[in-house]
Amino acid sequence: MPRHLNVALGQLGPIQRADSRTQVVARLCDLMRQAHAVGAQLIVFPELALTTFFPRWYIEDEDEINSFFEQSMPNAATQPLFDLSRELGVGFYLGYAELAQEARGAVRYNTSILVDRAGQIVAKYRKVHLPGHKEHEPWRRFQHLEKRYFTPGPGWGVTQAFGGVLGMALCNDRRWAETYRVMGLQGVEMVLIGYNTPVHNAPAPAHDDLSLFHNQLSMQAGAYQNGTWVVGVAKAGLEEGVDSIGGSCIVAPSGEVVARCLTKDDEMAIARCDLDFCAVYKRTTFNFDLHRQPHAYSLIVESKGETLAADGSPLQLPVS
Repeated sequence: MPRHLNVALGQLGPIQRADSRTQVVARLCDLMRQAHAVGAQLIVFPELALTTFFPRWYIEDEDEINSFFEQSMPNAATQPLFDLSRELGVGFYLGYAELAQEARGAVRYNTSILVDRAGQIVAKYRKVHLPGHKEHEPWRRFQHLEKRYFTPGPGWGVTQAFGGVLGMALCNDRRWAETYRVMGLQGVEMVLIGYNTPVHNAPAPAHDDLSLFHNQLSMQAGAYQNGTWVVGVAKAGLEEGVDSIGGSCIVAPSGEVVARCLTKDDEMAIARCDLDFCAVYKRTTFNFDLHRQPHAYSLIVESKGETLAADGSPLQLPVS
């Protein structure tokens, strides 16, 4: 029996600071209705989809910081989205800021959840690769303080859902090969990624013109090298004076883009994804059992940064 999953991109335009969660959820619901009308079974929304991208500001007041975080999910503001999901039979991926109560106290995460077609949460992911900086850097045109406001998550798992093996990541995770490979080693067939990516990169402004290229390049490489579908969805446009990229797209295991959004506004696009197509790559070029050589990869987990000799030159590893 063929396994096809109709997946929709639920791209959001900008969310301003004055916009309420109620207003945002209404927009999400409208995108879900559009997706349902064209046969979607799953819609993917962006990272931090319920509020403006608050890490662009240096905030010291704890209550103000916590106002951007959700302490439960669903909650009163988001319940209409869960109710609509159940009514229409459309599942969703949603990114948000989570304030979790743990044994060590309250911990802040950049989180995503996967919700099935019955409106039930079936998986949660907490962002691993937090970009930006931790301390106030007023020289920047705007801040990127994810390292200040969030704690890194533990890693990537996969979930049996929607007739396949699904995994999740968030924004900067998509740039790191390890993200896809860890899930690839668990048999992932579709990776869902929400992102907020400003056009301007303060530490490396020469990258600004390449923002869209790098976004698509990393997702295409991750898809091809792991024989998996990749669904990347942006919160885009001019938000609180900061322009963010769009470029939401669905990438096949071949590395080809099969659907994309064309604007920087709220926009829905859809693709019919053949989950069995993953096997064309998983059983041939990227047959891990047949071709991987883990003995040669130890440096990847033994060293966090570049490994150099005492004189600063590249370290020559022994060849046996």
